[in-house]
Amino acid sequence: MSLREHLYDLRHRLSLALLFLVLGAIFGYIWWDWQIVPHGALADIMLKPYCDLPSEARGVAPGAAQETCRLLQTTPFEGFMVRMKVGFGAGAVLTSPLWLYQIWAFIAPGLYAKERKFARRFVLFATMLFVAGALLAYYVVPQGLQVLVGFGGGYFQTFFKADDYFSFVLVMLLIFGVSFELPLVIIMLNQIGVLTYDKLKRWRRGIYFALFVFAAIATPGTDPFSMVALAIAMCLLFEISVQVARVHDRRKAAKVSGTEEDYSQLSDDDVSPLHMDTRPEQPSEKPAGSSFDDVT
Repeated sequence: MSLREHLYDLRHRLSLALLFLVLGAIFGYIWWDWQIVPHGALADIMLKPYCDLPSEARGVAPGAAQETCRLLQTTPFEGFMVRMKVGFGAGAVLTSPLWLYQIWAFIAPGLYAKERKFARRFVLFATMLFVAGALLAYYVVPQGLQVLVGFGGGYFQTFFKADDYFSFVLVMLLIFGVSFELPLVIIMLNQIGVLTYDKLKRWRRGIYFALFVFAAIATPGTDPFSMVALAIAMCLLFEISVQVARVHDRRKAAKVSGTEEDYSQLSDDDVSPLHMDTRPEQPSEKPAGSSFDDVT
């Protein structure tokens, strides 16, 4: 296609992706208080980590039952903005196969068949790892909140603002989901030869320390439970990626040694052991009966 046709195609794909995101946001907004299944409303799902706190640790409005699980709304539009934010996040996740396909459809024609196959696997495993990280965060948040509200020693009553609470949960889901992409990045770099198993083995201790530092900085809460859970999960995923790199490098070395000699360890100053005949090629004799000279 010409440059103009590529731009038209890009505009078409981006328009469809934006349309799917808008439809997902509308669905998420409706799903906020829509009981698809018992206790299946989006608000109930997002409030569950807060509602799992002990009843004595949650603030209760005057006249409300002790089991009541509600958040504070301090501005007139806070409820609407929170509903839009959470609905957009949920809709973007649910419609991700549709709008990600538009991006894929735009770049796929420029890839080879092997690259397209690799990209499909990358998208599949990236989605699975992100969902796994988000699920872990969803189950870690209640324990983290319980640790945070317990620092007061029972002398404080906890009242969360709706915007602050939902922002905290969404950030936790996003951080855990993105962090779980670490093994995929390491495996990709190993596949293209940037990171070898030997390097990963030598750097293992330093990387473990860096993962714990990253977990301490990345988690929005100051509780040690969320930090340790994220750090341990990332260390386990890193170790899995290291073992995958070890198997890949071993297979690659066996393939090279079985087919041809390996000259990758030679110094730059060494002479290549390849024996090539560098003598100029002798001109062939003219066929008998040919009337053409060498130039012709």
